[in-house]
Amino acid sequence: MAERMVGKQAPRFEMDAVMPDKEFGKVSLEENMRNDMWTVLFFYPMDFTFVCPTEITAMSDRYDEFEDLDAEVIGVSTDTIHTHKAWINTSRDDNGLEELGYPLAADTNHIVSKDYGVLIEEEGVALRGLFIINPEGELQYQTVFHNNIGRDVDETLRVLQALQTGGLCPANWKPGQETL
Repeated sequence: MAERMVGKQAPRFEMDAVMPDKEFGKVSLEENMRNDMWTVLFFYPMDFTFVCPTEITAMSDRYDEFEDLDAEVIGVSTDTIHTHKAWINTSRDDNGLEELGYPLAADTNHIVSKDYGVLIEEEGVALRGLFIINPEGELQYQTVFHNNIGRDVDETLRVLQALQTGGLCPANWKPGQETL
């Protein structure tokens, strides 16, 4: 039986990553918490696929908006940092990423994907999962869906802003509108 995660402390993680400057580094939830940042953690199945670059670049193209909301974005797949770097170094015209505003992390041992409940074990890849974690480490939002469908950056930003209001946001709430 699946265990509820929203409203609980998010599973802690530290992973190797390719940073925005294309150098290798590490990302961790603890670091974001120390910096009093929200974390937008999203999983995708594989590098060099068809849907993934559309959403990864869409998130990167809007990264300034996440930054303005004190949020760090981290993309994660089970691919290696070397595969990530090769993909980042591939032009967008050739189905690559070219450059990113946020790190791509490598969950090669599948621990983080398992901890967040998105690992397809028989394939060794993650489902498309998106998790928003507040600066105190509490998981506030999660979505997990089929790998054929890319995420909507507008909706991710809307949900992040709704969570940051601290209020009750009615259906179809938009930033700037009253809360209940």
